[in-house]
Amino acid sequence: MQDQLRRLPKVQTLLEGDAAAGLIARHGREDVANAIRAKLDIARAKIMAAGGASISVISEQSLFDEIATDLNAAKAPTLKRAINATGVIIHTNLGRARLAPEAIEAMQSVAAHYSSLELALDNGKRGTRHAHVEDLICQLTGAEAAMVVNNCAAAILTCLSALASGQQVIASRGELVEIGGSFRMPDVITQSGAVLKEVGTTNKTHLRDYAEAIGDDTALLLKSHTSNYAIVGFTSAPDRQELAQLAHETGTFLLEDLGSGVLIDLSKYGLREDPVVRDVLAAGVDLVTFSGDKLLGGPQAGIIAGRRALIDRIKKHPMARAVRIDKLSLAALRATLALYKSPHEPIARIPVLQMLAEPIEHIRDRANQLCTAIQKETSLRAVQIASTARAGAGSLPQQDLPSAAIALSREDTSVDALAEQFRKAETPIIGRITQDQFLLDMRAVAAEEVAMIIAAARAISPK
Repeated sequence: MQDQLRRLPKVQTLLEGDAAAGLIARHGREDVANAIRAKLDIARAKIMAAGGASISVISEQSLFDEIATDLNAAKAPTLKRAINATGVIIHTNLGRARLAPEAIEAMQSVAAHYSSLELALDNGKRGTRHAHVEDLICQLTGAEAAMVVNNCAAAILTCLSALASGQQVIASRGELVEIGGSFRMPDVITQSGAVLKEVGTTNKTHLRDYAEAIGDDTALLLKSHTSNYAIVGFTSAPDRQELAQLAHETGTFLLEDLGSGVLIDLSKYGLREDPVVRDVLAAGVDLVTFSGDKLLGGPQAGIIAGRRALIDRIKKHPMARAVRIDKLSLAALRATLALYKSPHEPIARIPVLQMLAEPIEHIRDRANQLCTAIQKETSLRAVQIASTARAGAGSLPQQDLPSAAIALSREDTSVDALAEQFRKAETPIIGRITQDQFLLDMRAVAAEEVAMIIAAARAISPK
């Protein structure tokens, strides 16, 4: 055993050899040295475990081949493009909304150069980053004022911290939602320093429940749009106009969290009617919060819109500084919002809206193209089937979108293994497993991505 241990090469000797030179040039001496030590530690442990029995130790060439593979894998990007064939359009795990070309161009311009992020160009003094989107948001929603933070959860937390800390917030038990990542509305309220007062029951809350709960220490009424679930059957809840009137009569105000912010009427495209921000504010709601990266179709952002006096108070609160939006997201949001104004047609330019409204015939055509190519060019079994897609990210929870999918299988491979092989393609392809079938749903797959899926299928299972 000692003789075998002595025959292991020294780290310094390996580093000075020709085989290491190329790796050092690409990865740096420290990383190569650490990788060599790790491989030698493994070899040393094998010798010790053998207890004196003769074992084969990896050759120097094989050692460096393995090190090259490990170093390349360690430095490969973990955040990379993927193809969304899950049938969930706004997929949180896959980055939610795909951005419009105009938004991407705006981000690139700001990223590559200095910008007027917080500089007022008219007088050369310090400005506010909110100015870049506030006017657009107000034009599109009818709000008196607006501001933007880095996500919708931050928007709610900031509003409550600035306007209700140490005071009572009244909310219906049927609206105490849990949003993504297990963040619960009661926890957000507690974190803000406000005191939650629950009223009503899970399925029924009346206007009188709010009225009876309002006291001298009540700061606001909180309404949460149940965008990620629905309660059906024996239900009742006051509408927002009634709540707004009650709030104003009692010297409080109404804050509504919409979750997915909708700026246009989606019902004309065959989608379930969702509250449009302009209509919510017109009903008397004082403040609304909504996301930029869901049905709006922009970057991750939390938008707060409503009465100027309230917005001004929120802008001055320290929390607003802690959760402020970054310059790239701000540029993308402005470009996305601009697509909602004439002469643009948002359905034609914003990818999320395009995918939601796309006719089923177009989706079937892409599915047929993919299915035919896989049958001809690979050894996979491919069958085109009818499918159901969803908006995702808590948006339009009861809206089924007709879609088309390809069911893939191979005689010697489980559906889990097949799904893994597609996930590990050069460009990861993420499908879904339903009823022991591996499916590639085509509603969120772009036309140019069909060829990429075909190439991956050929590599995974050649003819």
